[in-house]
Order: sequence, then C-alpha cells, then structure tokens
Amino acid sequence: MTATMRLNPEQVAQIRQSAAEGFGQEARVWLFGSRVDDRKLGGDVGLLVESGAPIDNPAFLAAQLSARLQRKMHGRKADVLLLAPNLSHLLINDIALGEGVRL
Repeated sequence: MTATMRLNPEQVAQIRQSAAEGFGQEARVWLFGSRVDDRKLGGDVGLLVESGAPIDNPAFLAAQLSARLQRKMHGRKADVLLLAPNLSHLLINDIALGEGVRL
C-alpha cells in the first residue's frame, strides 16, 4: 500500500474481496480521485475495476459493488467504473489508470 492513499488496510482488503466476489479473482482494482491525495479531506472512494473478460450487466454489477462497499465502509460512498473488452473505453478510464493506485 502506498503512503499517498487514504484507505486503511482493512478497507483495501474489503475492496479487493468484494471486487473478486463480483468480477473474479483476476479482476484488478484501481483507486483514483481524492483518496489518493493525502492533502485532501473526505471524498468518495473512486474505483476502477479492470477485467480481462467481458462483463455482462455492467451497470447492475457496478451498482452492486458500490452498495456492498458502502455498507462495509459505514456509509462511505464508492463510485465504481468498469473496464472490460466488451465495454466502451472512456477518457475517465485513462485518468483512473494514469493517476490511480492499484490495490
């Protein structure tokens, strides 16, 4: 875990476990946004889940992961983006990968 990440080890473990449950053990998770900057306060947890396999029902699965993490992190909102071969590649994906921290 990097020093410039405002999540504790338990939160990182919860994110990794929840992403694996929803998208498989091979899924990679990136934290991006204000949570990677120690100078900022508060903020939602911005996540990009990257899958090498196509994702069926992406909106439902992203919302499900977000809700699961919100419960586990005592109401802290989690914004979840998905990156997979069958999904449109968006500029925000490049930003998350370029500025994010892999969990």
